[in-house]
Amino acid sequence: MRGIEHIPWLYDALMSAMDVTGFSRWRRKLVGTVENRILEVGCGTGRNLPLYPPGSEVVALDPDFAALRRARRRSPGTLLVVARAEAMPFPADHFQTVVSGLVFCSVQDPAAGLAEIGRVLHPEGQLRMIEHVRHSHPTLARIQDGVQPMWTWVTGGCHPNRDTEAAVERAGFRIDPEDRVARGVMRRFSARLVKPRDPTR
Repeated sequence: MRGIEHIPWLYDALMSAMDVTGFSRWRRKLVGTVENRILEVGCGTGRNLPLYPPGSEVVALDPDFAALRRARRRSPGTLLVVARAEAMPFPADHFQTVVSGLVFCSVQDPAAGLAEIGRVLHPEGQLRMIEHVRHSHPTLARIQDGVQPMWTWVTGGCHPNRDTEAAVERAGFRIDPEDRVARGVMRRFSARLVKPRDPTR
């Protein structure tokens, strides 16, 4: 489905407007203290890529080849991969940090995408996310439900009513309450995989 998210210059214009209103600070917080061997899922046009600490080993993934062409101009040295979050071409336990910014509202199968993150993330690694989520107020959440079909069509895939935080926890992650920021429907947080219990104990 094509929409705003799939027109790189238009998407960049909208993100620039968000950055002016303070979103750029969230971006810098998202990637400023990451550990090495980093995967960015859904990098889009690469707005986060110049913000990583110098010397970071970053691999950036997105299903949209046109967006990755613009990402290449922003970060010529970054390895860019055309792939979906639900099917990542990487070995298990490979990355120390996985970053995702405004992505899982548009992933076709969020549970499968989060399962893939859990697979490629090192057991001691960290997931760092910025997402918008389902509103906590029931009336406003119902409004999100009402506008969702048209909004998804216009944007090319964004679902404003997804509760991505809850989906992250269902996928086996524990969100760090000390590293969680909430502003309206926006969330920035980090999470780690919950260690599975040893069935022999």
